[in-house]
Amino acid sequence: MPSVIVIPDPNATPADPAVGPVEAVHPDDTRVDLPPEGTPPGPDQTAQSNDPVDRPRPLHVRPADDWISLVGSALGSLALIWVLFEKILPFSGVIGFVLCWYIAFLGLYAGVSALSHPRPVVFDRLASAVVHGAAVLVGGALVAAVSYPFIRGWSALVHWNFYTTDMSGVRPTSPLSQGGILHAVVGSFIEVGIAAAIALPLGLGTAVFMTEVGGKLARVVRTVVEAMTALPDILAGLFIYTTLIVSLGVQRSGFAAAMALTIMMLPIIARSADVTLRIVPGGLREAGLALGASQWQTVRRVVLPTARSGLATALILGIARAVGETAPVLITSGASTFFNANPLVDPMNSLPLFIYTAVRSGENIFIERGFAAAAVLLTIVLILFAIVRFLARPKMGR
Repeated sequence: MPSVIVIPDPNATPADPAVGPVEAVHPDDTRVDLPPEGTPPGPDQTAQSNDPVDRPRPLHVRPADDWISLVGSALGSLALIWVLFEKILPFSGVIGFVLCWYIAFLGLYAGVSALSHPRPVVFDRLASAVVHGAAVLVGGALVAAVSYPFIRGWSALVHWNFYTTDMSGVRPTSPLSQGGILHAVVGSFIEVGIAAAIALPLGLGTAVFMTEVGGKLARVVRTVVEAMTALPDILAGLFIYTTLIVSLGVQRSGFAAAMALTIMMLPIIARSADVTLRIVPGGLREAGLALGASQWQTVRRVVLPTARSGLATALILGIARAVGETAPVLITSGASTFFNANPLVDPMNSLPLFIYTAVRSGENIFIERGFAAAAVLLTIVLILFAIVRFLARPKMGR
């Protein structure tokens, strides 16, 4: 016989005995007795209400014992390695000290955590320490690489003539109050600008052909592009030198250097743009074609605007590859100490070539100029990247 649940009528009152309870059959055939309203809870219900609530552990918040274990392990491992390096073992060197300290810290941190926590928590803390250590290492290397040219070249950066004059008539031993890098800055802008103006449409067109057209020829082109990404820069300079300068008689100039930089930029832009266009959802292309647009209209009005941010990244990668090249510029243009804004005649210097020449000179003053020029090059590249990312950002409201 199935069990029943006795449910009081909500419209009934204690003074109305005519209205009786309502019976209903429970689906799993178990009888549930609902206590009358106002009845105090029983001992079982009281024990159940006092049970701890199961709440998820916050993953991005470190408890107090984790902070204590972390700081204590760091200080303990530091003291241990200092005693070993300075008092017991014949070791020396900052890099070895930091590496041994980090390894000792990981071991001590894992041991301290294992005293009061299960194995999954220990592995979680150890993995977190390894990941954070890798991030600190990369960030420290980046800060050191960026700040070192500014520190070494600060004595030249504070002179205004360093930005407004060239090196005509200035010797490597001349004081920093004479000469500057204006000719190299202008040369870099002209050469990289010409190279970007040629490589960007060619690379973008190649990426569109490989992605939107396809076929056997597209696979061949993709293979060639991937092979060209590993092309040594010296080969690009030699190719332009033998083709334009030796065979066609073109003068060594900024234009020849820009052609060599174009060869370096083209595969980077084409490969990066190809990857960007391939991740555009195919439904957008189908929607454009379904509305009656041709394939070219769909690519121009749908695909390219959707991938604009990725295409800007492709341009940034291409500029980053070309802006620091020295060998192609040295072979096709050559170094100069005078200002030249015409890329078709006479040699044209660039910042990488000026830095290379200054650092190899052996003169301390000229070496300081080289490091200051490297700091200026870093600043210019950062500004260019910021401008490109700003122009390629998605517009609000579209």
